[in-house]
Amino acid sequence: MKDIFLATVTGLAVGLLFARLKLPVPAPSSLTGVMGIVGIFLGYALAIRLGWVR
Repeated sequence: MKDIFLATVTGLAVGLLFARLKLPVPAPSSLTGVMGIVGIFLGYALAIRLGWVR
């Protein structure tokens, strides 16, 4: 749980920094893009669970 909290705080800080520097956010700007990243993560986790990756 601590890792999730730290990742969230770090992401928030980076988002604030990018906004302050007026830089584009290096993340998908739509739900479709976010779901694509979630799909990649789930596919990777499934491959590990199936034993396809050591």
